[in-house]
Amino acid sequence: MRFAVSLLMFICVASVLGTVLAQNRSSNAYIDQFGPFWFEVFDKFSIWHVYNSWWFLAIMGFLVVSTSICLIRNTPKMLHEARSFREHVRASSLRAFPHRVEIHDAAPVDGAVSGVKGLLTQQGYAIRERRDGDGVMLAAKKGSANRLGYICAHAAMVIICVGGLLDSELGVRLQVLMAGKQPIVDNMLISQVPASGRLSVDNPSFRASVLIPEGDQVSTAVVMVGDGALVQPLPFTLKLKKFIVDYYSTGMPSRFASDVVVTDPDTGKTFESTIEVNEPLRFKGVTVYQSSFDDGGSTVSLKGYPLVGTSTTPFDVSGTVGKSAEITARGNDGSARDMQVDITALRPINVEDLSSGAPQGDNKTLGEHVASVSGSAAGKKNEHLRNVGPSVEYRLLDQAGQAHEFMNYMLPVELDGIGVFLAGVRNNPSENYRYLRIPADADSSLTEFMQLRAALADPAARSEAARRFAERNSPSAAEQKSLQGAAERGLETFATGGLQAIAGFLQANTPQADLERAADVVIRLIGASVAELRGVARERAGLPALPETGPEAERAVQWSSLAVAALSDLNIYPAPVFLTLSDFKHVQASVFQVSRTPGKNAVYIGCLLLVLGVFSMFYIRDRRVWVWVKPAADGAGSDVHAAMTSQKRTLDFNHEFDRFKQALLRRNRP
Repeated sequence: MRFAVSLLMFICVASVLGTVLAQNRSSNAYIDQFGPFWFEVFDKFSIWHVYNSWWFLAIMGFLVVSTSICLIRNTPKMLHEARSFREHVRASSLRAFPHRVEIHDAAPVDGAVSGVKGLLTQQGYAIRERRDGDGVMLAAKKGSANRLGYICAHAAMVIICVGGLLDSELGVRLQVLMAGKQPIVDNMLISQVPASGRLSVDNPSFRASVLIPEGDQVSTAVVMVGDGALVQPLPFTLKLKKFIVDYYSTGMPSRFASDVVVTDPDTGKTFESTIEVNEPLRFKGVTVYQSSFDDGGSTVSLKGYPLVGTSTTPFDVSGTVGKSAEITARGNDGSARDMQVDITALRPINVEDLSSGAPQGDNKTLGEHVASVSGSAAGKKNEHLRNVGPSVEYRLLDQAGQAHEFMNYMLPVELDGIGVFLAGVRNNPSENYRYLRIPADADSSLTEFMQLRAALADPAARSEAARRFAERNSPSAAEQKSLQGAAERGLETFATGGLQAIAGFLQANTPQADLERAADVVIRLIGASVAELRGVARERAGLPALPETGPEAERAVQWSSLAVAALSDLNIYPAPVFLTLSDFKHVQASVFQVSRTPGKNAVYIGCLLLVLGVFSMFYIRDRRVWVWVKPAADGAGSDVHAAMTSQKRTLDFNHEFDRFKQALLRRNRP
């Protein structure tokens, strides 16, 4: 029993570990969380899937064996003890009990015995009588079911553990070890999986998952085994007719359900059903749970903009979520650079909290600002929550295998009073997105900004913008030439390295005392020069000149300020092209967990026994009473000696003995 208690302690600790640590995530997620060294250490003990780890299953197996041995050894003794009245207790030993009473009864022995029997029967005791000469021993008991409580509680532990073992991966792993099953680690179609990678349709226990796009049907599921998978045939065909998802005002899903059509291949009969969270489908011994939802292969149309060179011509990219496409980016020298685009996700709805996180004119960096005003709006209920439209996530891989992840919103978002396109970038899934904020033009598009970017890359356009800046800000021709040269050098430095290059140039060529004043002058020069460059770009595109006074002029200044920040950030943007979502066709998919759990009923029975056992142990008290009745020494009446005992001599037991004692004493009162 001590061994069983120790094993139970280890199971409790492992259960806490499995509850606190998210289970069955990717290896990269755990490496990012713990580091490579501790990942290798923890991986030896399979704490990423504790409940199916070899040591957890071994502990459960030993617990079953240990507790079963305890039951086999002690159950006969307990049952015999529960049935026994112990009527052979000697009369002299009653005086050794702490709770005892001795009285003189005026009635003869038979009359006293009859009266005591009636009293014990009235209090719910079962009685057995033994005569010894002229005396009578009455042995009484009640609460013997207390012993059954111990048996039920320990049997429940065994039954629950057996049920858990039946529903674990133990059966599948035994087939891998002993039946020649080999998990598939290569990417292949279900039809290409060999027999060694398939389980039987009559597999007694499994937990699998399956993803079904709308309109598709499946008759197989996938059982994950380590880093591989086995195909589990289902005894029916499941078709997803329609996926339904409702949202809270925060943008979090409030309900998702699947309208499915089930076909029985044995009879050919079909029926429809709706699967929801906590409302699974049960058919032919298999339970289908609504687990989550995913993209079912949505098609997207992307518009690409070059971020290098002087070209402003966009190009189109068509793709499917979960698949790859090829694009070619061209540099300033005309060289081609082939890249692979992996469309990873499409989100048609994005409800965000767009309350302003920074006052006007705050110099907070773009990433810090966007992080303060956008992100998951879960749990927030305020007037700033707004659906900002669809977004697409994709990954760009170059020929060297380097990859970055991007998330771009389809529509401009109004921040600080002006519409901007949010473009996120990160190096790997463990990082948060860092956002680039690109101002939208009058047509709510990226066209004008991309024209400005191309103009910044054109030396002729920079020279023209510098000339206009000098003419506008210098009255004399001599000063105009000097100012034009400064503006042209500033635009060139800005074009090649952004504001970071400007800051580096100032730090290297300006005394520390004059650095702040010089930086303010140069930033103003860059801002005004970029505004002139925007005018040059608009002329080339055939657009009218911007007004110089009124609200539209103020908006133009604000637009140019945001454009300067975005152009500067493009120097560290890790892609030569910018892809934005132009159109999509959304296809939903439902993710189901499919399981056959023969141990479930055993667990239910074990839980019922555990409740009965605990109730019996805590609320049913085993009490025994012995009463020795013999003739009185003077021949008048009889002497009655009684004793009471219990496994737990609590305050309630003391009160019960006092009531029994007073009942005996009342028998002899006149």
